[in-house]
Amino acid sequence: MEYHICMSARKRESVGRSPSSDSQMTFSEFMQAFPTNDACLEYLKERFYPDGTKCPSLACGKVSRFHRIKGRSAYSCQYCGHHVYPTAGTIFHKSSTSLQLWFWAIYLMSSTRCGISAKQLGREIGVTYKTAWRMFNLIRSLLQEDVDPLSGRVEIDETYVGGKRRGKGLGKRGGPAAWDHLTPVFAGVERGGKVFAQVVSNARALTLMPIIKQRVLPASMIYTDEYRVYDRLSKHGYTHERVNHLQRVWVAGDATTNQIEGFFGLLKNGIRGVYHSVSQKHLQGYLNEYAFRYNRRDGSEPMFWAILDRVQKDGLADA
Repeated sequence: MEYHICMSARKRESVGRSPSSDSQMTFSEFMQAFPTNDACLEYLKERFYPDGTKCPSLACGKVSRFHRIKGRSAYSCQYCGHHVYPTAGTIFHKSSTSLQLWFWAIYLMSSTRCGISAKQLGREIGVTYKTAWRMFNLIRSLLQEDVDPLSGRVEIDETYVGGKRRGKGLGKRGGPAAWDHLTPVFAGVERGGKVFAQVVSNARALTLMPIIKQRVLPASMIYTDEYRVYDRLSKHGYTHERVNHLQRVWVAGDATTNQIEGFFGLLKNGIRGVYHSVSQKHLQGYLNEYAFRYNRRDGSEPMFWAILDRVQKDGLADA
């Protein structure tokens, strides 16, 4: 019996991307774009102070070009010599870690499907766990985004993160004692569109209904399970259909919550496989990360550039 292995044609010495690869940015492409710390700094300079930028000095204010100051991570105005610092007011501000290592950390966080732990990040870029954890959280702080209100066909659901439910025979919701050690999460997804996910204090109507009204446009079709809180959706102007999971019904015509439950599956598998456990204090950051990834699942916006483009100054950097 003969076996044929199909591989894309390429030269043995090539380190470029294979034509059949679905990668959005390979390590060799990263190194070509940012081979040195100076290249990373120049990228930020071109981002914040391209040629033709008005000098931030109140005494000058002329449209200027900025030239690198030798031996410093700063540039000066061609007219008045005012110094500008591309990293000031960003997540890189006053960091003793190389800017290239920061960019590499962003690359590593963007190139993995389910994320990377701070411990692994520290091993990869050669810094202490404390430094990696700080970098990890600052990069993740960029991933919070304001998703436009969902519309059309929308699936919503709630779940609990943090461990296994206590007790047996309490039904899906259980009693307060069954869930008091877990953190409730509420999420919604527009079919074929974006997802939002947020930590909530509880899964009661007084908590969830205001979120739904804020996050989902009126007259949308909302699909849910049998949870009684959602009985009120029709009173608030939504078209509502549901599936009864307790009776092991997962799809009823167009009614299903498979897509939002798929997002919950990615979230929980990622936390369990990569991070192992997440505290309630930091859970929203993890939700932001997984929602950010999910909302770019079509590959239209490469993750590395999507994260790097969110690096902004705080507005006071040039004061």
